[in-house]
Amino acid sequence: MASRSNIADFSIPVTDVPRTASITAAIPRHSPAERRALITEIKAELKRQDAVLVAHYYTSADLQEIAEETGGYVSDSLDMARFGNEHAASTLVVAGVRFMGETAKILNPEKRVLMPTLEAECSLDLGCPVKEFSEFCDQHPDRTIVVYANTSAEVKARADYVVTSSIAVKLIEHLDEEGKKVLWAPDKHLGRYIERVTGADILLWNGSCIVHDEFKSRALGNLIEQYPDAAVLVHPESPEEVINLADVVGSTTQIIKAAQTLPNKQLIVATDKGIFYKMQQAAPDKEIIEAPTGGVGATCRSCAHCPWMAMNSLDNLLSTLKTGKNEIHVDEAIRIKALQSTQRMLDFARSLDSPVLKHGNA
Repeated sequence: MASRSNIADFSIPVTDVPRTASITAAIPRHSPAERRALITEIKAELKRQDAVLVAHYYTSADLQEIAEETGGYVSDSLDMARFGNEHAASTLVVAGVRFMGETAKILNPEKRVLMPTLEAECSLDLGCPVKEFSEFCDQHPDRTIVVYANTSAEVKARADYVVTSSIAVKLIEHLDEEGKKVLWAPDKHLGRYIERVTGADILLWNGSCIVHDEFKSRALGNLIEQYPDAAVLVHPESPEEVINLADVVGSTTQIIKAAQTLPNKQLIVATDKGIFYKMQQAAPDKEIIEAPTGGVGATCRSCAHCPWMAMNSLDNLLSTLKTGKNEIHVDEAIRIKALQSTQRMLDFARSLDSPVLKHGNA
């Protein structure tokens, strides 16, 4: 497993990826009255079980709304886990994908951590299995290992640092100033963006997010021509050609903040459209336009919404609360090692007085 230039010359194929349209079509449809009844029952179960719901920005508006209305939280994976750690509830219910539940358990071993479904995966996580990743790391012992939050507990245990996108540039700058070379995983687009911004010596794992990888620069350029006064907001997990068209490149929280502060009344957004719920809250007077995944060269497996995030629903949330199934467990030896790299990230963020301590940044 040698490297070509500064990126691994191999990749781990992620197969059997579900299509978002198929997932959403399988979710039960409810009348307004049935939906209200479900939400009422979920809220009652959360209270009865001393549980708090933490939901990722990319889950459905229903789940985000329940989290907000019951004293829970809507954010990114690490900040969700921090919130759970600081909250008095004995049970954390994590609406998102599996690695988010694992991260919550890493930071909160004494609490029960439940998820609406354990089938919700992440292409970045699946594309970075610990065996192959460890072998790659062993071939480059001179490099500091920095992994994105979108990884398994086992990969976090192999790393020196865990990061979110909001502090990744600053952390890599810090390591570069110390003369350290970096091995970055798993997202090659985010890693390439950080490399370009910092000039650091970074060896990239060859992985990508199925949602952001589908944004296409040609189709986006055509959309910009249709909306010449719109600002373009892009998550750095997107391909470089898409990032080059952006007015703002940033994490989820940075994109939401840009929606609030930019003078533009129209915003073209290249990230998972689950974030539109919070963006519309933050900027109700703005028109939010979904960046295209269709058009020239697109396959549209996700159509700007993660199929695994879409698996979280009112029905399986209520089922999990009633049955206690889908509990997250992390081997204690793995958890302790993963906690070290995660805690380094939190300590570094604290040294910057970073918004990661208060807001979501994945």
